[in-house]
Amino acid sequence: MLARTIDKLRASLPGGNMGVYRIPGFSEALLRAIGAEEEELRGVVARAANDDEVAAWVTARADPARLERYNDRSSKRTIADVEDKPDFFRRYPGTEKLALDTPLFDALDKDDAQMFAG
Repeated sequence: MLARTIDKLRASLPGGNMGVYRIPGFSEALLRAIGAEEEELRGVVARAANDDEVAAWVTARADPARLERYNDRSSKRTIADVEDKPDFFRRYPGTEKLALDTPLFDALDKDDAQMFAG
């Protein structure tokens, strides 16, 4: 999720284009796990030469136990766990026909593949 969030934040910088993507939701949960505000991480992304520098900042800043809990919880979530499925399917139309037991990260990958096909 960190790489996806970095991409979103980079796209939100001057000259970028976030398109349909937004920070509230999955990225917002990651920010809470890191213990960082959106603007703070955006600044790190803006100054970093690459994703590895951002990851190093996150590693140095975040509580490892908190990140482990986030990773464990997030990796187990499925479409069935989404509270507002109509909104989820509207935001990620490539997921509508997936089984409810599809992991959310797999669903996001499938939606991206459909959105950026060709």
